[in-house]
Amino acid sequence: MYSALDVDLRPGHGFGVFEIGTSLWTLLDTLRRHQHAYPQIDIKYDPDTSATTPVVRLHTICVRKLRDPNPPVTVQYKDHILSSPQEILRRSGVSKVFGPTYPGDELRYPGLWFSFEEDGLGEGLKVPHAGDRMQEVRRIVISQIDPEGKAHDALDEVNECATMAGDLARAVVKVHDGATLYFHPIATSKPIHIRIGETTAQDLTLDLGPPLRVHYKDDERMKIHAAAVRPEFYTYFYNYFQYGMDFLMSEMTHVVRKIILHTNVPGSPLFQRYKRCYWEIEGRPEDDEDDTPPRKRFSDRLETISHFLSPGESPPSMTLDRTADEENMNLPNSTTHLHGYDGIILEATDASQVLSVTLF
Repeated sequence: MYSALDVDLRPGHGFGVFEIGTSLWTLLDTLRRHQHAYPQIDIKYDPDTSATTPVVRLHTICVRKLRDPNPPVTVQYKDHILSSPQEILRRSGVSKVFGPTYPGDELRYPGLWFSFEEDGLGEGLKVPHAGDRMQEVRRIVISQIDPEGKAHDALDEVNECATMAGDLARAVVKVHDGATLYFHPIATSKPIHIRIGETTAQDLTLDLGPPLRVHYKDDERMKIHAAAVRPEFYTYFYNYFQYGMDFLMSEMTHVVRKIILHTNVPGSPLFQRYKRCYWEIEGRPEDDEDDTPPRKRFSDRLETISHFLSPGESPPSMTLDRTADEENMNLPNSTTHLHGYDGIILEATDASQVLSVTLF
């Protein structure tokens, strides 16, 4: 049984609970919290390029099948009901509410357009009888309003907007040092530098707020690969799922020992547990006057990053199955590979997409 939906239309900004600029992690979390209204979700992606796509936030909202009773939808704009189970949205109704616009096969307004074709998105098909006032609207499309009035390409990233406030914009990583975090809005937010061996649990709480979860480390399987036996110290994780980051802390000194940054690749074992962290690994500048040191990003392939970290021969990798303890999880590519370098570990898929970066 579907619940009736009453949704408000906000040109250039959103539709109901959906806001342009929302991250994929937040969007799917919103759908989970509204399962009564959205009981089925389909996620379509290219498994070979799911980490490299330039679109990482909600870019465009397309509303189809306005008259479909599963569920019955009422679309409202300000004080006007545009479409409902009893009200058919037609060309004349759009003009009455939104006023005149430029001629064309669709009715286009800033951040909003109405199409009389059922399928396709922006393909510019010719619509017969374009002047018919009684034409039924088949699709409503909401997109961001470009501040310069330019057309917004479907593959462009979303411009910075109020929806992003407080989100992590990027994390610049330096081996044997730590990570510098930049937040939205970029122009006014002060960067936060987290250093391995220096930043404390209190520092993290003051700078990032309390973690969403504190997890005490109980997986000691990697100790078998240690070169020497070390004194037994307990550790715990500060999990910041909303930033796509984990911090491994020492229970004795309460300082950061490791930093883990997650890429949130669709189809991977940890997909949707963490928001995508837009990490960049920064190398050494060519000279003292170089203010643009080389960097490799989350969208780069493993081979490119590996050569960047180790120009010589690549180190051997270790195989990890994150679904080994999950009897009911069945993924086409559940096995990943750990590639260790001096001070950094990359976890990658068979398709050379880097799922996470660990600094130590």
